[in-house]
Amino acid sequence: MTQPDKATDLLTRLGQLGAPELRRLLVEHLTKRKLGLTWEHDAIEHDEALNADIVLPSLVPELSHTPVGTTGKFVHRNLVIEGDNFDALRMLKATHAGRIRVIYIDPPYNTGNKDWVYNDHYVGKTDRWRHSQWLEFLYRRLMLARDLLAPDGAILVSINDENRSRLELLMDEVFPGRRLGSLVWRTKDTGNDLSQRFSHVHEHVLVYANAGFKFNGRPTDRRKFRNADERGMWSAQPLTKSHTYKERGNTYYPIQNPETGYWYPCDPDSVWRFASEREIRKRLDNDENAIAAALDGLRSDTIEQLIAKRLIHFPQCSPEDVMQFNTHDELLAAIREGRGPILPKKKTPLLREDLPDLDFWIGKPIAPGRPSRKEHWAARPEEERLAPLSSWIAGINEDVEDDDDFVEAVITLRSTRGGVATEEVKSALGGKAFPYPKPLSLLKSLLEQATQKEDTVLDFFAGSGTTGHALLQLNAEDGGQRRFILCSSTEANDKEPARNICRDVCSARMRKVISGYNGNPGFTVEQGGEFAYLRLNKMAGMDLPFEATVDNATALLSLRLAHAVWDIQEGLVQHIARAESYDILLCSEVNAQAVEELAAWPAAHGVQRLAVYCDRPVALQEALEARGVDANCHGLTEALLSGQAGARA
Repeated sequence: MTQPDKATDLLTRLGQLGAPELRRLLVEHLTKRKLGLTWEHDAIEHDEALNADIVLPSLVPELSHTPVGTTGKFVHRNLVIEGDNFDALRMLKATHAGRIRVIYIDPPYNTGNKDWVYNDHYVGKTDRWRHSQWLEFLYRRLMLARDLLAPDGAILVSINDENRSRLELLMDEVFPGRRLGSLVWRTKDTGNDLSQRFSHVHEHVLVYANAGFKFNGRPTDRRKFRNADERGMWSAQPLTKSHTYKERGNTYYPIQNPETGYWYPCDPDSVWRFASEREIRKRLDNDENAIAAALDGLRSDTIEQLIAKRLIHFPQCSPEDVMQFNTHDELLAAIREGRGPILPKKKTPLLREDLPDLDFWIGKPIAPGRPSRKEHWAARPEEERLAPLSSWIAGINEDVEDDDDFVEAVITLRSTRGGVATEEVKSALGGKAFPYPKPLSLLKSLLEQATQKEDTVLDFFAGSGTTGHALLQLNAEDGGQRRFILCSSTEANDKEPARNICRDVCSARMRKVISGYNGNPGFTVEQGGEFAYLRLNKMAGMDLPFEATVDNATALLSLRLAHAVWDIQEGLVQHIARAESYDILLCSEVNAQAVEELAAWPAAHGVQRLAVYCDRPVALQEALEARGVDANCHGLTEALLSGQAGARA
C-alpha cells in the first residue's frame, strides 16, 4: 500500500461513519489529548513482524564460536542472534524477562538518508510518514526491551542531536519516571557546516534506569589525603561553591582565623558553602525564635561550628604578607592599582569597588591564601567515597578541567572520535567497511561505568558488534564474566538478496576478535571468548506441534531455563538444566526406548526427581510412575508457546 493510498483509505473510513460516531471521535480527540509526544499510529502500516506467530531459535553450529580443542557438551553463554530484532526481543521476553542488567543500542538516526528499513523498504526524506514510522518502529521494540531489564537495570541509547528530543519524549512514554539523564559525546574535532557558522559535532547517549540502578563511580584516591592531625589523615577541600554574592548573599561574608586574628574575604563570584550564624543573626535582627528556626533548618554545620571543631584549615602566612588598609581612600587606591587581596590561582581580585560593606575591611589584617575544609579519611566509610559520573564524554586527549581540588571530583568518560571506529571495523574484518559504527573506547567506557562483573548486556541494534568487542576487552581488564547478547538483522533487500550483516559482519568480527587479529590478543572462554549463533524461525502457533524441531525446542528451553545454549546431543532425551535435586529434560519422542532411558536417569545422574517436557505428557507421566520414577511431565507445545502468547502489542 503506498503512502497516498493510506490517507485515501483513512478518509474513506471516516466518510462511512455517521454523525454520532464522528461526534464521539471528536470528543475523544479533544478530551483525551495529553502533554507529550504524539505520532500517526492508525494511518501507517504497522511493522510486519507484529503478528501472532511464534519465534523459535535454531542453533547454527558452523557459525557459532566454540574454542578450539573443546570436547563434549560445550555450553554457550554468549549469543549472536540473526533476525528481525522485533522477533528477537519477543523471544527474549520469553527467556530473559527481568534478567538484562544493561541494554545499549545505537538505533537508526532517521536522518532521511535511507539509513534504515521499515517493512522491507528504505525510509527517505520524502516519505510522508517518515517520523511516525521511525517512532512506531522504536516504540514497539522499546516496549519489549523494557520488560527485559532487571530491577536495577538501565538502557543507554545513542542518538543524534536532530532526533534527540523526539526520542527522549518516546523514552518518557515507554519508561515513565525513569529518566536518569543524558551524556554528550563530541564526535569530531572539526566543523562541517560553514553556511550558518554552526556545526553539529556531538551526539547524545540517553540513560533511563530502574530504581535500583546506579553508575559505578570511582573510588577516592587516598593519596589526596596527605595531611595529618590528631584525628588522622585529611585532605583540604574547597570552601566555596559556584554562586555569586548576588545569587547567594546569605553566604557572602568574611571569615576570621580566631588564633591569628587575620581575615579572609569571600570571593564575590564563588561564595562560601556554609552558612554563618553571625550573618543569620544580623539578617534576622537578633530575633531568637527566627534564628533558632533558621539554624534548625540547616543541613550542615555553620562556619563558626566548623572552626570550633578545628575542621577549617587556615594556611600559614608571614606577617609581612598580611595587608592592612587604614582609610577608605587607601583601600580604593589598592583596589584600583591591583594591590588588594586576590585569589591565589586565578589572580582575580577579592575586593572590588562595587561590593557591599567595603568599609568593613578598613583597619582589618587581611591574610593571603584561602581557608579550606578538612576532610578526614575516617569521616566516612570507604564504600561511600565514590566520585559521580560527568555528563560530558571527552576526547582521548582533550584537556578537561575537572575540579581536582575535590577528593571526589566527577569522572569524565573519554572516547576517540567517530571516524576512528570505521578503521577499527576495517582492521578486524580485513578492509570491509560498516557505516557509522561507534568507537570501541566509547562502548568500553559506558560499560565500565554501567555494568557489574557478571552482568548480561544486550544490544539489539548490534551492527558490527562493537558492544560485544568492548565487553570482552573490559572482561579481560577487570576479570569480569559479563555476557553479551547481540541481535542483528541480515538487511537483505531486492538489490542484495544475499546480504547478511549478522553473519558477515557482526559474527565475523566477533569470531576474529575472539581468536586475535593484527597483533591484538584473543580472549579466553573465561573472558567471554565464545558465542552461539542463533537463527530465528517463525511459525503459526497451530503449526508448532508439526513444524518445531528438536533443535528449536532444545534451544528455546535451554535459553529460558538455563540462559545458555548448546549443541543437540544424540538420543531421544536432551538434558536442559539442573535445579537443586532434579534434572530438567526434553524428550523428543515418547516411546519404549525413551521411557527406559528416563527410568534409568535418576540413578545414572545422581538426582531424585525429573521434570520432562514432551509431546505426550500424560502418557509419559503414567509410564514413569509405573516404574517408580518421581517425575513431573509437561506439554512441550505449551512450554514453547509460554511467554509469547499475546505477542500482538
